[in-house]
Amino acid sequence: MNDNAALAAQVRTASQLTGTFLLRSGRTSTEYFDKYLFEADPALLAAVVAGLTELVPPGAEILAGLELGGVPLVTLLSQRTGLPARFVRKKAKEYGTRRIAEGGDVTGRHVALVEDVVTSGGAVLDATRVLRDAGAVVEHVLCVIDRQEGGRERLAELGLTLHPVLTRADLEAAAADT
Repeated sequence: MNDNAALAAQVRTASQLTGTFLLRSGRTSTEYFDKYLFEADPALLAAVVAGLTELVPPGAEILAGLELGGVPLVTLLSQRTGLPARFVRKKAKEYGTRRIAEGGDVTGRHVALVEDVVTSGGAVLDATRVLRDAGAVVEHVLCVIDRQEGGRERLAELGLTLHPVLTRADLEAAAADT
Protein backbone atom coordinates (compact mmCIF):
# COMPACT_ATOMS: atom_id res chain seq x y z
CA MET A 1 0.00 0.00 0.00
CA ASN A 2 1.50 3.38 -0.99
CA ASP A 3 1.59 6.35 1.38
CA ASN A 4 -1.46 8.04 -0.17
CA ALA A 5 -3.50 4.83 0.04
CA ALA A 6 -2.45 4.34 3.66
CA LEU A 7 -3.43 7.92 4.50
CA ALA A 8 -6.78 7.47 2.73
CA ALA A 9 -7.45 4.35 4.78
CA GLN A 10 -6.54 6.16 8.02
CA VAL A 11 -8.68 9.21 7.24
CA ARG A 12 -11.59 7.06 6.15
CA THR A 13 -11.45 4.88 9.25
CA ALA A 14 -11.17 7.88 11.56
CA SER A 15 -13.72 10.20 10.01
CA GLN A 16 -16.28 8.48 7.77
CA LEU A 17 -19.78 8.48 9.25
CA THR A 18 -22.87 6.97 7.65
CA GLY A 19 -26.45 8.12 8.11
CA THR A 20 -28.32 11.13 6.79
CA PHE A 21 -26.39 14.40 6.78
CA LEU A 22 -27.26 17.87 5.55
CA LEU A 23 -24.20 19.36 3.82
CA ARG A 24 -23.32 23.07 3.66
CA SER A 25 -24.28 22.96 -0.02
CA GLY A 26 -27.85 22.15 1.02
CA ARG A 27 -27.64 18.63 -0.34
CA THR A 28 -28.27 15.55 1.76
CA SER A 29 -25.68 12.79 1.87
CA THR A 30 -25.61 9.28 3.32
CA GLU A 31 -21.93 9.64 4.16
CA TYR A 32 -20.05 12.37 5.94
CA PHE A 33 -16.37 12.90 6.59
CA ASP A 34 -16.13 14.48 10.03
CA LYS A 35 -12.94 16.48 9.72
CA TYR A 36 -12.84 17.13 13.44
CA LEU A 37 -12.21 13.43 13.97
CA PHE A 38 -9.01 13.46 11.89
CA GLU A 39 -8.00 16.93 13.05
CA ALA A 40 -8.32 15.97 16.72
CA ASP A 41 -5.90 13.04 16.37
CA PRO A 42 -2.36 14.49 16.58
CA ALA A 43 -0.68 11.72 14.59
CA LEU A 44 -3.30 11.73 11.84
CA LEU A 45 -3.37 15.53 11.71
CA ALA A 46 0.42 15.50 11.27
CA ALA A 47 0.13 12.99 8.41
CA VAL A 48 -2.60 15.03 6.72
CA VAL A 49 -0.56 18.22 7.00
CA ALA A 50 2.49 16.42 5.60
CA GLY A 51 0.34 15.73 2.53
CA LEU A 52 -0.76 19.37 2.38
CA THR A 53 2.85 20.54 2.65
CA GLU A 54 3.67 18.84 -0.65
CA LEU A 55 0.81 20.74 -2.34
CA VAL A 56 1.74 24.31 -1.38
CA PRO A 57 2.18 26.05 -4.74
CA PRO A 58 5.38 27.87 -5.61
CA GLY A 59 4.94 31.58 -5.06
CA ALA A 60 2.50 31.25 -2.15
CA GLU A 61 3.27 33.97 0.39
CA ILE A 62 0.43 33.40 2.85
CA LEU A 63 -1.70 30.43 3.85
CA ALA A 64 -5.30 31.24 4.80
CA GLY A 65 -7.42 28.74 6.72
CA LEU A 66 -11.19 28.83 6.63
CA GLU A 67 -13.14 28.85 9.88
CA LEU A 68 -13.36 26.36 11.60
CA GLY A 69 -11.91 23.21 10.07
CA GLY A 70 -9.20 25.02 8.12
CA VAL A 71 -7.75 26.71 11.20
CA PRO A 72 -5.90 23.74 12.75
CA LEU A 73 -4.73 22.69 9.30
CA VAL A 74 -3.35 26.13 8.38
CA THR A 75 -1.76 26.58 11.80
CA LEU A 76 0.28 23.40 11.54
CA LEU A 77 0.94 23.93 7.82
CA SER A 78 2.26 27.42 8.56
CA GLN A 79 4.57 26.04 11.22
CA ARG A 80 5.86 23.37 8.83
CA THR A 81 6.39 25.63 5.81
CA GLY A 82 7.40 28.87 7.51
CA LEU A 83 4.69 30.73 5.58
CA PRO A 84 2.53 33.09 7.64
CA ALA A 85 -1.06 32.12 8.37
CA ARG A 86 -4.30 34.03 8.13
CA PHE A 87 -7.65 32.94 9.50
CA VAL A 88 -10.79 33.64 7.46
CA ARG A 89 -14.05 33.92 9.36
CA LYS A 90 -17.45 33.03 7.96
CA LYS A 91 -18.54 36.55 8.83
CA ALA A 92 -16.77 39.58 10.22
CA LYS A 93 -16.45 39.88 13.98
CA GLU A 94 -19.04 42.23 15.40
CA TYR A 95 -16.61 43.64 17.98
CA GLY A 96 -12.94 44.54 18.32
CA THR A 97 -11.27 44.72 14.91
CA ARG A 98 -14.45 43.67 13.06
CA ARG A 99 -12.31 41.81 10.53
CA ILE A 100 -13.26 38.83 8.47
CA ALA A 101 -9.61 37.87 7.82
CA GLU A 102 -7.41 37.78 10.92
CA GLY A 103 -3.65 37.64 11.32
CA GLY A 104 -2.43 40.50 9.16
CA ASP A 105 -2.73 42.26 5.84
CA VAL A 106 -3.17 40.31 2.60
CA THR A 107 -3.07 43.21 0.15
CA GLY A 108 -1.03 42.34 -2.94
CA ARG A 109 0.04 38.97 -1.48
CA HIS A 110 -0.34 35.53 -3.07
CA VAL A 111 -2.65 33.62 -0.75
CA ALA A 112 -3.28 29.87 -0.86
CA LEU A 113 -6.54 28.92 0.82
CA VAL A 114 -6.60 25.88 3.11
CA GLU A 115 -9.86 23.96 3.63
CA ASP A 116 -10.73 20.61 5.13
CA VAL A 117 -13.41 19.16 2.85
CA VAL A 118 -14.62 20.56 -0.48
CA THR A 119 -18.02 19.49 -1.75
CA SER A 120 -19.60 22.28 -3.80
CA GLY A 121 -16.87 24.80 -2.97
CA GLY A 122 -19.28 27.36 -1.49
CA ALA A 123 -17.23 28.27 1.59
CA VAL A 124 -14.06 28.56 -0.51
CA LEU A 125 -15.79 30.80 -3.04
CA ASP A 126 -17.05 33.06 -0.24
CA ALA A 127 -13.56 33.31 1.28
CA THR A 128 -11.97 33.94 -2.11
CA ARG A 129 -14.28 36.86 -2.79
CA VAL A 130 -13.56 38.39 0.62
CA LEU A 131 -9.79 38.01 0.25
CA ARG A 132 -9.77 39.32 -3.30
CA ASP A 133 -11.85 42.31 -2.16
CA ALA A 134 -9.11 42.90 0.42
CA GLY A 135 -6.51 42.97 -2.38
CA ALA A 136 -5.17 39.40 -2.12
CA VAL A 137 -4.18 37.33 -5.13
CA VAL A 138 -5.98 34.00 -4.65
CA GLU A 139 -5.48 31.27 -7.26
CA HIS A 140 -4.92 28.04 -5.29
CA VAL A 141 -6.91 26.03 -2.79
CA LEU A 142 -5.48 23.17 -0.76
CA CYS A 143 -7.86 20.70 0.86
CA VAL A 144 -7.73 17.39 2.64
CA ILE A 145 -10.72 15.79 0.89
CA ASP A 146 -12.29 16.63 -2.46
CA ARG A 147 -15.69 14.92 -2.37
CA GLN A 148 -15.74 15.18 -6.19
CA GLU A 149 -19.24 16.67 -6.23
CA GLY A 150 -18.62 19.68 -8.46
CA GLY A 151 -16.47 21.81 -6.17
CA ARG A 152 -13.38 21.65 -8.38
CA GLU A 153 -15.39 22.84 -11.37
CA ARG A 154 -17.09 25.67 -9.47
CA LEU A 155 -13.73 26.85 -8.14
CA ALA A 156 -12.24 26.77 -11.65
CA GLU A 157 -14.99 29.17 -12.79
CA LEU A 158 -13.48 31.72 -10.40
CA GLY A 159 -9.92 30.98 -11.58
CA LEU A 160 -9.04 28.70 -8.67
CA THR A 161 -7.06 25.47 -8.87
CA LEU A 162 -7.95 22.81 -6.30
CA HIS A 163 -5.12 20.71 -4.83
CA PRO A 164 -6.57 17.86 -2.72
CA VAL A 165 -4.55 15.49 -0.57
CA LEU A 166 -7.31 12.90 -1.02
CA THR A 167 -10.35 12.51 -3.24
CA ARG A 168 -13.56 10.58 -2.77
CA ALA A 169 -12.12 8.04 -5.22
CA ASP A 170 -9.07 7.58 -2.93
CA LEU A 171 -11.35 7.00 0.05
CA GLU A 172 -13.52 4.54 -1.90
CA ALA A 173 -10.42 2.66 -3.04
CA ALA A 174 -9.31 2.47 0.61
CA ALA A 175 -12.70 0.95 1.47
CA ALA A 176 -12.30 -1.63 -1.29
CA ASP A 177 -8.85 -2.59 0.02
CA THR A 178 -10.16 -3.39 3.50
